[in-house]
Amino acid sequence: MTVAPLTDSRPTLAVWKFASCDGCQLSLLDCEDELLTLAGAVRFAHFTEMSRSTIPGPYDVSLVEGSICTPEDAERIKDVRANSRYLVTIGACATAGGIQGLKNFAAAGAYAGAVYAHPEYLRTLESSTPIAEHVAVDYELRGCPIDRGQLLEVLLAFLAGRRPVIAGHSVCQECKGRGTVCLLVSEGTACLGPVTRAGCGALCPATGRGCFGCFGPCEGANTSALATQLRETGTDEFEVARLFHTFNAWAPAFRDQFETSAALAAATSGREVRRDDGVGR
Repeated sequence: MTVAPLTDSRPTLAVWKFASCDGCQLSLLDCEDELLTLAGAVRFAHFTEMSRSTIPGPYDVSLVEGSICTPEDAERIKDVRANSRYLVTIGACATAGGIQGLKNFAAAGAYAGAVYAHPEYLRTLESSTPIAEHVAVDYELRGCPIDRGQLLEVLLAFLAGRRPVIAGHSVCQECKGRGTVCLLVSEGTACLGPVTRAGCGALCPATGRGCFGCFGPCEGANTSALATQLRETGTDEFEVARLFHTFNAWAPAFRDQFETSAALAAATSGREVRRDDGVGR
């Protein structure tokens, strides 16, 4: 990739990776035809998935993928923030700690000891936290991974100096929009659609699978009411806890419901609840 000269007046876009799988960064590359148009409108100043070339900051917009899991990253995100006019976090890891946030519920080092032969060589923080717990964030785009259409909307909005138009309603509304019959009501299928933010087009319910909560809590998510409905349809309390304990486990609404359901499950069954996975043993 040929780097544009520094006299180029196009706004600069930087993409940064922290603790993550790179899936949300790849969503930008998945824009395909739109990416060519975007590349003509902005300078990609830093994006290691695309090029080794880097243009020094400051940057007009920085996209940040991943959570903070190491002392080095806790310092590095401060540099990114200081060099970015706008900072947008993308994906469940950056906005809610991600799947690695499950370690926040376990004893310090429990996961490392289970995975690595010599965990003493690791230098990590005891928790996985979203970017907003470390620096000011201008916008959070959720999803695991994010939706490329929403990503384009956010980028265009910030480059144009306006507020992004991103839905805050639940997946249930997407199901109604595409004519998908409610799996929770019609079949008793466990589904997080009523409390999960829209953005995926209700892909899982459309194929007969309950929503997994990939996009995190929607605005005003009533997780308590959904937990009650899940129990009434025969879902075991340990399973209710597990449903809220995945991609966005550290998001406050999901975290609180997991804690409530896990405690209720332990009290009513007498079974031990493991804090690292949320299910009984």
